Amino acid sequence: MIAKLKGLIDSLGDDWAVVDCGGVGYLVACSSRTLARLQTGTAATLFVETHVREDAISLYGFLETGERDWFRLLTTVQGVGAKVALSILSVAAPEQLLQIIAAQDKTGLTQANGVGPKLALRILTELKDKAGKIVLGGFAPGGVTVSLPGALPMPVASGRMEDAVSALSNLGYKRLEAFQAVGEAARDLPEDADAPTLIRAALKRLGKDLTR
Repeated sequence: MIAKLKGLIDSLGDDWAVVDCGGVGYLVACSSRTLARLQTGTAATLFVETHVREDAISLYGFLETGERDWFRLLTTVQGVGAKVALSILSVAAPEQLLQIIAAQDKTGLTQANGVGPKLALRILTELKDKAGKIVLGGFAPGGVTVSLPGALPMPVASGRMEDAVSALSNLGYKRLEAFQAVGEAARDLPEDADAPTLIRAALKRLGKDLTR
């Protein structure tokens, strides 16, 4: 099994790169984010995920182990093959994926080719379950723990936090934008802060004071 390739980038395509390793060219499928950081004729090291089937051996390359780990995690979801996983990684970096899943933001996933609302919901549900134990940030003892690869812990929208996020979404803010603002506000407020207090604090962070 090929786990890593180190060589010169021989050529690049819309969704692939050829890596020349000692005269042998390996065709590697990559996300657009990875391809944007590669240049023909320059040296590169790609972490590789190898998929073996009866009729083909496919290589998927990543510049960062975090992106590779997310690729592995995404492909555990029913309906998410390698092509769809790369499409998701093309529109969202690992740290962004963590925020999208913590916020349960379907819109952030449906930007990827091949991901409709139903599949997006399945990804959000299954990956949140597989992430490990989650403790609610500003509203539960011990802070927040989200065990997903490639990013820092994030709170999960629930209870008063979810009410605040929903209210901001109804005001026209994107769910992920609202989630981030409420999460930041929750960290600076007492644990018993209610939803209206969270909303006002989040709106100030978004540049709009509810009292105006």
